[in-house]
Amino acid sequence: MGAAYFYHLTQKPLEQALPILLEKALQAGWNIELRANDEQRLDWLDQKLWLWSEDSFLPHGRVGGCHDSRQPVLLSLKSTGRTDCIMSVDGALIINDEVNASHRTCVIFNGLDEKELNVARQQWKSLTDAGCHAIYWSEVSGRWQKKAERNVPLV
Repeated sequence: MGAAYFYHLTQKPLEQALPILLEKALQAGWNIELRANDEQRLDWLDQKLWLWSEDSFLPHGRVGGCHDSRQPVLLSLKSTGRTDCIMSVDGALIINDEVNASHRTCVIFNGLDEKELNVARQQWKSLTDAGCHAIYWSEVSGRWQKKAERNVPLV
């Protein structure tokens, strides 16, 4: 059973925070589904991941390519069936069955955008009401700090 990690961005924009989270997930050996809400945002993410650092890039592809199964990071608008790690941006829908089937689910949202903040709050409530283990991380102090945790599994 996995957990939903909510990342409340307030200090770094998505294009700076996301590559760090993706690299950590890749270091864990996970295949990652990066989910957004529209094609334009996928285009933007695709470009940012190729150009995020002068000395490296994050290997990835868009869903629908001939090598989807070999992509370490797969950009998509909906579930691809990957269960290692799912990362949602811009309020892309995550359901409790996905959280429970994955190693980790990340809900990454801009805390300075009222709409994204409200969507993240709704997702937190929906997932925790369904019994999902959820952890809320905030970077408001300048570094990541765990601020809340719900439905901690019994060991």
